[in-house]
Amino acid sequence: MPYIDGFVIAVPTANRQKFIEHARHFDGLFLELGALRVIEGWGDDVPDGKVTDFRRAVQATADETVAFSWVEWPDKATRDAGMKKMMEDPRMDPSTPGNPPMPFDGKRMIFGGFEQVVEVKA
Repeated sequence: MPYIDGFVIAVPTANRQKFIEHARHFDGLFLELGALRVIEGWGDDVPDGKVTDFRRAVQATADETVAFSWVEWPDKATRDAGMKKMMEDPRMDPSTPGNPPMPFDGKRMIFGGFEQVVEVKA
């Protein structure tokens, strides 16, 4: 059964291209470690809610855009093994030469793993 990791991040709007470059640098590693696909979304229609919303969830400021990303894995076992390898991989170390700096405040990122329970296709 597919397994999904989801991420919501507040990114300085001025860092859009840096965010894309950061994603292109690291997203290939997810695929190398078994992910089926990685999607990076840049907020385009992210309304303010009456009780809660994406912007509040990550404490986005007026000069930030919410990015929504997910990684699709074939199953949880592949995800767990892949994430373990990823955290041990020196390519994930921000001090490694050639690694782009994180273009957002990682402390405000929300993330989690999700078991797929419904899939509807066209």
